[in-house]
Amino acid sequence: MSRRLPPLNSLRAFEAAARNLSFTRASQELHVTQAAISHQVKALEEFLDVKLFTRRSRELLLTEEGQSYWPQVRDLFERLADATEKVRAKARRAAGPLSVSVLPTFAVQWLVPRLSAFNAEFPDIDVRLKASDEEVNFLADNVDVAIYFGSGRWPDLAVDLLLEESLFPVCSPALLKGRKPLKTPQDLAQHVLLHDGSQEVWRRWLESAGVRHVKWQNGPVFSHTAMVLQAAAHGQGVAIGHSVLAQTDLRSGRLVRPFEHRLPLAEGYFLVSPPGAAERPKVAAFRQWLLATIHQEQAEADAALVPG
Repeated sequence: MSRRLPPLNSLRAFEAAARNLSFTRASQELHVTQAAISHQVKALEEFLDVKLFTRRSRELLLTEEGQSYWPQVRDLFERLADATEKVRAKARRAAGPLSVSVLPTFAVQWLVPRLSAFNAEFPDIDVRLKASDEEVNFLADNVDVAIYFGSGRWPDLAVDLLLEESLFPVCSPALLKGRKPLKTPQDLAQHVLLHDGSQEVWRRWLESAGVRHVKWQNGPVFSHTAMVLQAAAHGQGVAIGHSVLAQTDLRSGRLVRPFEHRLPLAEGYFLVSPPGAAERPKVAAFRQWLLATIHQEQAEADAALVPG
């Protein structure tokens, strides 16, 4: 059975008048005349068969019924405004640019060097990169899709594994043939170790490789992965490279891996998005391009390992 509801304009007039306790201020807020506010409130009172306001001297006060009714009407308009904004935001995201939240280091070291290929394949999709180390509020931050580093456990989001991560030493090619050539991991004792934030990373790799008597605590510390890779490329020492973040420098030859041993990590890079977002054409295009690019590069790397 359908329920009879009061006129929306009457509710708006009542809510504004009750909040301001003034027909004049309510009329200014809603851009109508004071007489229109009075008329709408009277129509609502007739609909409800109760009196909502009373005048004392020059004051406008809510009656007992008005005081009971106003908070519910106020909450109704707030929920309606929130629901409307969510629909409008969804429509803007569906039609506007593709907004991608991405870890700064991943953006600089991996995504940005490849982004021109996406732009060439999808010239009608304008990408907006937002560098952030934090997980995002997709609606509030107006983000369509994000790239996170972690375990992949984000239960309320759609998740795709992009790249697994592992650690290994990297250095300038010049260090391989210098005065103290790097032939075995034990030779690291004769070189400066470069640190990316935590010196513990070197300790973990050395232990996994069975290397002893290397002073892993020594050496300069950099706060940003791009900085430590830059220092390594300039021959300032040997850094621990993350397989994903060092990939571009390894492919270009600016950096090399002196040893084969690598330390796998339990974490990796994931593409995440709110439920249903992956169905939007621009998000689906970005996802498919990412996965295809990674698959192609992995196939090329595997082929390079095959003799002949």
